[in-house]
Amino acid sequence: MVSTQHIDEPINAVPLLEARGITKIFGTLKANDNVDFAIQKSEIHALLGENGAGKSTLVKILFGSLQQNEGVVLWNGETVSVRSPSEARDLGIGMVFQHFSLFEALTVAENIALSFDANTPLDNIATRTRDLSQQYGLPLDPDAVVGDLSVGERQRVEIIRCLMQDPQLIILDEPTSVLTPQEADTLFETLFRLRDEGRSILYISHRLEEVQRLCSAATIMRHGKVVDACDPRQETAGSLASKMVGAEIDEVVHRESAATDKVVLQLNGLNMPSTHPFAVALKDINLTVNAGEVVGIAGIAGNGQGELFGAISGEDVSTNANAVVIDGHAVGLKNISERRKIGGAFVPEERLGHGAVPALALSDNMYLARHASDSGDFQSGGSLKVIAKNAIKNATKRVVEAMDVRKSAENPPAAALSGGNLQKFVVGRELDRKPVFLLVNQPTWGVDAGAAAHIRQALIDLAASGSAVLMISQDLDEIFEVADRIAVMADGRLSQPEPTARMSRERVGLLMSGAAENGEAA
Repeated sequence: MVSTQHIDEPINAVPLLEARGITKIFGTLKANDNVDFAIQKSEIHALLGENGAGKSTLVKILFGSLQQNEGVVLWNGETVSVRSPSEARDLGIGMVFQHFSLFEALTVAENIALSFDANTPLDNIATRTRDLSQQYGLPLDPDAVVGDLSVGERQRVEIIRCLMQDPQLIILDEPTSVLTPQEADTLFETLFRLRDEGRSILYISHRLEEVQRLCSAATIMRHGKVVDACDPRQETAGSLASKMVGAEIDEVVHRESAATDKVVLQLNGLNMPSTHPFAVALKDINLTVNAGEVVGIAGIAGNGQGELFGAISGEDVSTNANAVVIDGHAVGLKNISERRKIGGAFVPEERLGHGAVPALALSDNMYLARHASDSGDFQSGGSLKVIAKNAIKNATKRVVEAMDVRKSAENPPAAALSGGNLQKFVVGRELDRKPVFLLVNQPTWGVDAGAAAHIRQALIDLAASGSAVLMISQDLDEIFEVADRIAVMADGRLSQPEPTARMSRERVGLLMSGAAENGEAA
């Protein structure tokens, strides 16, 4: 464990960065409403708020990705006009976005090189990438193609690329959302070292225990306004969450297991070869998930979780029909639409681009995901189909209301939603079907405390209603809070699930890292 001791610096007369009266308007929505904010030198400062509170808009203005309608930004006491991310980097501001800005067809080193002068040799960038990634415990292969990397590995690329810019202010948006606890510990050590070197960090996270551990100051936003400022070390996670939402957060209620003897998902010796040099082969995986239970799968990013999701969902088909059985149907050779028709529902880890098409409206995304399974409701006719727009509109509205999806227009494109609100929509779209079986990968990645509690409770309630739920998550708190049984993925193998009550974090951690002899690996 890293030390949580903070070296409190004297408050500087002149903040490193200050925002005064920042207002940003989108149509009729004031995303930022007269926001005042300041971060001192040598400070780790949290920016907190629900999804849609205005945090992302504010930091995009500070980083030059958006321009404010009113207000000014000061850097070292001087008014500046930050008109682009390149101007922000020139000032000394670096940022790691929650949604990655990487070109999948390029290598890690080539992506990082795009942030440097064209005359910088690629070999030099590759060497620095390898050295920094090893130093910070975020291993990367500079020659790996980004399209072949897991979400966790792509996050590492973003973090290393930012650190290579040598910034004075680093803005981190949900930096640990795809890191293991061990990787997060290493990142925290790095952040403390950067702070002690005189740099400042603006830290955006929904993991409030991290905020208490790292930050000596916090600014809290709600509905586009700053509503509070505090020292998070003097608060509890519950009090911080209440300040964010303006009300008490409902606790997740884990009902007594409703598991029955009915097997809904069965994997029988599932083997899948690696499809590219950086993929993980699945090795003889056996698993059953019964009606009425939630089975959680833990693991370090890049150990086959994505490949397992593809094999179960039908994005990648097996050579053996019986390798995947859903509700008694051998579907190993069937595609995702066929698996949806028999009651399967699937939520991938990457919501923007995989779970939803960014440029399409929410209703269009609803139709794309459910046109096969809901064909009777969403379309009619013979060979020439007629789309039932009202039914799709009503289903979209139902999901938006049930999941409290915050949006700035009646039917906006998916890309217009904040990350957490899009996650609520994608999860709600599948829950709304009342599926026989739900497979969800990273269900609360990057969502606020209130939304995370809502999603977790919805998964528990779905299982209590008789469905089977298989949840892949890198959040151990989530795994222990939601799952009835826990299994661990390591190097393409899956351990036998064990009752959550008999598992410990230490045992899960050892299985995740491969340090334990996984004698019961299936």
